[in-house]
Amino acid sequence: MATTNPTTETPDGPRSARKHAAILEAATEVFLRDGYPGASMDEIATLSAVSKQTIYKHFGSKEALFLAIVTSMTNAAGDTVHNQIEDLGPDEDLTDYLRAYAYRQLSVVLTPRLMQLRRLVIAEVGRFPDLAKALHDHGPKRAVGLLAAMIERLAKRGLLTVDDPVVAATQFNWLVMSAALNAAMLLGDRGIPKPAELRRQAEEGVRVFLAAYGRR
Repeated sequence: MATTNPTTETPDGPRSARKHAAILEAATEVFLRDGYPGASMDEIATLSAVSKQTIYKHFGSKEALFLAIVTSMTNAAGDTVHNQIEDLGPDEDLTDYLRAYAYRQLSVVLTPRLMQLRRLVIAEVGRFPDLAKALHDHGPKRAVGLLAAMIERLAKRGLLTVDDPVVAATQFNWLVMSAALNAAMLLGDRGIPKPAELRRQAEEGVRVFLAAYGRR
């Protein structure tokens, strides 16, 4: 058996992997549309063209399936933000570099699907605290860790003045994200700022961050 994450297992082989992916895709649509209590395992089986027995063979339980969705979606978002960002080049401007990073973070995270997922997890945190932990660990905590590593590299080059990279990364993250994320969570899709507003928030967050951590 090949382990895909702590809550799911799938037999080796391309056919099994395709079934696994099909179940995950169908389940994501159903959970985001109907919420956790309303999500039907029968419908997920129909949409993914497998039996319910096959779903339970791959994921074990409804909660484990939802946990796999949380992990998959948050990991994918984090990878999109961080994996395609190269280190600052020798001739690049630090302010422009951080603004581009901040805007990418805002535009990737603040999507209707990810905001739906976050609301669903918060709604179920009392019954299923592992869901919230997965969202936190694979979302904000992972993002701050990757950002801290980037900030530490910039500090070693003398471009930032930083004592604690994790503290600095946390402050960068929430200077950039907090207002937009709060609006999107509370107001729904209409609360997600337009690209021009996201760029403005990215610029303002970076300005304050560099006022605190810029090269002395």
